[in-house]
Amino acid sequence: MPVSLTCSCSSRPAHKSPVESPKYSFYPSSSLTDPEWTLLEPLLPLPGNHAGRGGRPEKWPRRLVLDAVFYLVRGGIAWAQLPHDFPPAKTVYDIYRRWTKAGVWQRIHDVLRDRARVQAGRDPRPTAAVIDSQTVRGADTVAAGTTGYDAGKKIKGRKRHIATATSGLLLAIVVTAASIQDRDAAHRLLTALRARFATVQVVFADGGYAGRLVEWAKAVLALTIQIVKRSDTATGFEVLPRRWVVERSFGWRKGIRVNSVAPGPIWTADESRNIG
Repeated sequence: MPVSLTCSCSSRPAHKSPVESPKYSFYPSSSLTDPEWTLLEPLLPLPGNHAGRGGRPEKWPRRLVLDAVFYLVRGGIAWAQLPHDFPPAKTVYDIYRRWTKAGVWQRIHDVLRDRARVQAGRDPRPTAAVIDSQTVRGADTVAAGTTGYDAGKKIKGRKRHIATATSGLLLAIVVTAASIQDRDAAHRLLTALRARFATVQVVFADGGYAGRLVEWAKAVLALTIQIVKRSDTATGFEVLPRRWVVERSFGWRKGIRVNSVAPGPIWTADESRNIG
């Protein structure tokens, strides 16, 4: 059950008196705390009326808009199902899309990741990464042209290809049709990783990435791929060095019930023919 809290955020519309201050619902699993909002507020773009373009002040508090987005992501619901104590769903969606195009979510993610690494005593610039993929079933609303069939997992949908730091924090992601082979998608994933992190030197991967990809990464991207294989004597489940980190990253995401895999373009099977 939500707990109503009185609005005290400076970004919210000014109230004529404390008596007239509206109350906003607080959802413990998704609503921002005051310290979290203090950290995120400076990372948001300036309102239009403060960016030299004139216009009216924003009607809805930005903190409430973020709460609405996080509520939707946490619950995996449709936009139209947002509770009425949030701004109108169309308004929240329009702001979400505008901030997506402006790179706001990428900026927030990168700042939080670097902050977490520094707090853990690490350099914000990683020198090693771990890659893996995960096939997910496509929802009914997913366009047929962006899905495929993963014969190994017997799942029709999409596939997430991710690169994480050795702590499990996300560095790069590529989303493809599930029919794309891991080695093929890894060309694009490693290219994205190299473009954003010049400091990465070593990439850990499972046996599915062995072969020509190792030579290509070394020659083209100056990346050394180390294949971490299962022990020949192991039976059943085995925790593998380095590889368990990226598996945990996939596990973290299972706690978020959002049904979309990622905004932006999806690499389809037809595009895989252009791999060098």
